[in-house]
Amino acid sequence: MDTLAARAHLDDLARYLVAAPSPFHAVAESARRLEDAGFVRLDEGERWVDPLGRRYTVRGGALVAWDASAFDPTAGMRIVGAHTDSPNLRLRPRPDRHSVGFAQLGVEVYGSPLLNSWLDRDLGLSGRVARRGSDGPVLVDVLFDEPLLRIPQLAIHLDRTIGAEGLRLDPQRHIVPVWSTGDAPDFRHWLAARLGVGADEILSWDLMTHDLTPPAVLGVDGSMFAAGRLDNLLSCHAAVTALADGEHDGSTLPMIALFDHEEVGSVTASGAAGEVLTGTIERLLHAAGLDVEARRVSMARSVCLSADGAHATHPNWPERHEPDHMVLLDGGPVLKSNAMARYATDARGAALVDELAARLAIDLQHFVSRNDMPCGSTIGPVTATRSGITTVDVGVAQLSMHSARELTGVLDPYRFRLLLGAFLRDDTAVR
Repeated sequence: MDTLAARAHLDDLARYLVAAPSPFHAVAESARRLEDAGFVRLDEGERWVDPLGRRYTVRGGALVAWDASAFDPTAGMRIVGAHTDSPNLRLRPRPDRHSVGFAQLGVEVYGSPLLNSWLDRDLGLSGRVARRGSDGPVLVDVLFDEPLLRIPQLAIHLDRTIGAEGLRLDPQRHIVPVWSTGDAPDFRHWLAARLGVGADEILSWDLMTHDLTPPAVLGVDGSMFAAGRLDNLLSCHAAVTALADGEHDGSTLPMIALFDHEEVGSVTASGAAGEVLTGTIERLLHAAGLDVEARRVSMARSVCLSADGAHATHPNWPERHEPDHMVLLDGGPVLKSNAMARYATDARGAALVDELAARLAIDLQHFVSRNDMPCGSTIGPVTATRSGITTVDVGVAQLSMHSARELTGVLDPYRFRLLLGAFLRDDTAVR
């Protein structure tokens, strides 16, 4: 294991996380890195005259990219899927509130965050704003990376039951950030002033909170890495890096698909249950000259790795995990499987990943849930169902999943990037 390369990868991951507090910023940062590597953006709303080469396309908080510099269109694709969104708090259309001298902003809970992890943190705002333009609405990514908001916790003196009964939060009443004790302007006017436009030019927004604490290596031996949005920007970063850095001269087509809205079910135009991936594949294979039958052959020969976070065995709650499948931080990438098909992994797909890991001398871990506890899910089953492509769920072990600040090891992010790179350039026949 090249520890210097692993640390360089981790430092680059930290930069990616800081640049990507929202799905729109994750897409913008991914696009910037791809363009630096020679990828050219194609507009979904235009005819694709030349999609064969290093190309990518964007739909809102989703991005699909591929390297068709040299490939056999009937040999199939190697696709890495991930998601750009993370659980957080999102601003309401009419957010302004006032209570006992405080100006507050109303938020909606997005996904299933650990709400207690958002208390007593300095929060910024990011996302996109739609403003009036001369030819119609214009979408602008915005980032206010400054301490604007905070959700103050109730003092223990006023909640003596917390020690015995635990913290109980009502998301409607207790998760309302404060942002002023004075004469604060209403949010729309404040936003307009920051953007240098009139308040009547602000039409709508997709804005969300993010914790301002920077990523950090921690532990007495520097063996752990803490940051927000590791689920699932760690996988997005690994996928983008693996595709951009490598040269492909094999027969299969390497592709990545970074979807939005996984945390709320993927059922959107930019989610995995939509056709942002399958529609792109259809256009690409059509441009390569394949008829309907040949396209079906190509899809049948394809494989997708659904890359998302995996649960590490918790040292304080080991009984919540399957005892015969312990998962460790920095124990190697994780193959995730579930008999109820909450993950898409089957024997054929798992064997392919196992062979790749062995070739790289990378250990693999296996995650399964206890029979008496429900299992989470991800884009794997959705992608497999939507496309019919063999799909394998893999990830990097972490603790505190869905917290405002999550924890992983310092070596596995790089191992994962190596595994994804080997997969994207794999020519193994799939039957």
